Amino acid sequence: MSVESNTTAARLDGRVAMITGSGGGMGRAHAVMMSERGADIVVQDIDANTAEETAQMVRDRGRRALALCYDIADVEQSRHAIETIDQELGGVDILVNNAGLGGKGAKFEEIDETLFTRMISVHLTGHFFLTQFVLPHMKAQRRGKIINISSRWAMTGAAEAPHYIACKSALLGLTKSWALEFAPWNIHVNAVAPGGVWSNMVLQSRGEEFIKAQEKTVPLQRWAQSEEYAYAVCFLASSQADFITGQTLSPNGGASIV
Repeated sequence: MSVESNTTAARLDGRVAMITGSGGGMGRAHAVMMSERGADIVVQDIDANTAEETAQMVRDRGRRALALCYDIADVEQSRHAIETIDQELGGVDILVNNAGLGGKGAKFEEIDETLFTRMISVHLTGHFFLTQFVLPHMKAQRRGKIINISSRWAMTGAAEAPHYIACKSALLGLTKSWALEFAPWNIHVNAVAPGGVWSNMVLQSRGEEFIKAQEKTVPLQRWAQSEEYAYAVCFLASSQADFITGQTLSPNGGASIV
């Protein structure tokens, strides 16, 4: 493959990508980079202001953007969202199940039913049914890309936040199952399992000193910027990854080496 054709294969022209939790952090990085590569973007976030900020960043890059403000855990809202997307943009070609909550270092005995249920409803229930709603369009066109954002902790475990790790592990299971089930329709399903990232969610959850201490344990001696994960997501969303499905890509600076 020539350099020129390889560059073309990285493009996302003519695609509509929906990224949950894309009002900031990694989700915003995914949205902006995908728009730079030619995709129109559906920005979903619980915060209307940040969702619109991301949408405007997409428009500034010459692409169409639709900002949808709702809680991803609300299954009926997701159903209505897909109806709106189908009408206004023609359906979702690329789905990035990115929205999430931090585990805040909670220990097992500290997690009550409310915390546990909320974690499941956002990471798992919300994305399970959103994927179900986008699937008919992908099947009809016999093409689609689904990318689940997990965590390196889903592969290694950790001595904290078991409710968070359980949900991120479940996303890896869904990645494998969906990849097998959807393959006859040429729908690719993969996961990205990030290591540490400098994001507002982590800063608010754990603080800057925690991040700096964790960086010292990483072989590359740092945590990533959000854009470094967006490269992985954009690769999996492109035709460069057309022979990859059911796999987990984990950019983590060497913090987990399998």
